[in-house]
Amino acid sequence: MKQLSVISRELRELREQELSTNNHQPMTNLTSDQIKQKALELGFHKVGIAAVEAVGTAERQRLQAWLQLGYQADMAWMANPKREDIRLVMPEVRSLICVALNYYTPHQHSTDPTNAKISRYGWGRDYHKVLHKKLKALSQWLRSQAADIQTRFYADTGPIQDKAWAQQAGIGWIAKNGNVITREYGSWVFLGEVLTDLVLTPDRPHTQHCGNCTRCIEACPTQAITQPFVVDANRCIAYHTIENRAEKLPEAIASRLDGWVAGCDICQDVCPWNQRFARTTDINEFHPYAHNLAPKLTELATIEDGEWDRRFTGSALRRVKPEMLRRNARANLESSATIVYSDSL
Repeated sequence: MKQLSVISRELRELREQELSTNNHQPMTNLTSDQIKQKALELGFHKVGIAAVEAVGTAERQRLQAWLQLGYQADMAWMANPKREDIRLVMPEVRSLICVALNYYTPHQHSTDPTNAKISRYGWGRDYHKVLHKKLKALSQWLRSQAADIQTRFYADTGPIQDKAWAQQAGIGWIAKNGNVITREYGSWVFLGEVLTDLVLTPDRPHTQHCGNCTRCIEACPTQAITQPFVVDANRCIAYHTIENRAEKLPEAIASRLDGWVAGCDICQDVCPWNQRFARTTDINEFHPYAHNLAPKLTELATIEDGEWDRRFTGSALRRVKPEMLRRNARANLESSATIVYSDSL
């Protein structure tokens, strides 16, 4: 990790660079409304624009405080200094075009204790692939409008504070469980962004609408939401089932999995906004593959690498490596056996 003095110097140099250079702008009459209309035509469900100056000191301080608490667990990439200033990602950037795709389908998680639970985000095709295809099309269209327009696009693939930018662009607000909630689709959305050197008219930042609700905090079986808007990955089932590469899960997590083997949707399922506003997606790629809805824990506990490779081709679940999937399933089975044994005493 870079020292703070190095990071500060880079930020200072960037600001000095901005002051010393002329304010060259791509020669185009393209408007923010035209860009947003094109994004909707490409199939994005929501689109908004944020100015680069919008996310500043407060967001950086929140990120630094979270990192200092160690709440990122082993996700070292969260400490990448580029997250603190978007200009370290793209020095020329002046605006972000933020987009969202609804991925909700009405299928429910199985209540059969012999079945595994997989988070909705992983039921269908890899969202990175779906988002990237649309983001690439939007980026290419932008560059076709003038020869000197510059763009870069990301979909959970770069050191971008995508949730902070989505809120700033009016997509939705960051909820107490750390997810972005939209008025139209709840929090069942994937986020992406196109960075550009175009100076565009920004949208109004979204206001916060969680109110006094604490359902997500109360529902979390591991108390991972330590306080409103603060999630400790060390306690999060989603982190441990997807990102934790250790041979064995911590007992405090393993004993509370309740069937989860890839992600966890509890804090989203209990959210009133999701219960009221969730809408079935019109993107076929996000509809579930049948084998992801209710696989047997015993089957996943012994899944062979070849079968894992065949089953999860083109899936975001490939991040959960075969040995991790087996570990997660076995932890569930061991916990269930312990509970049954305890109940019989």
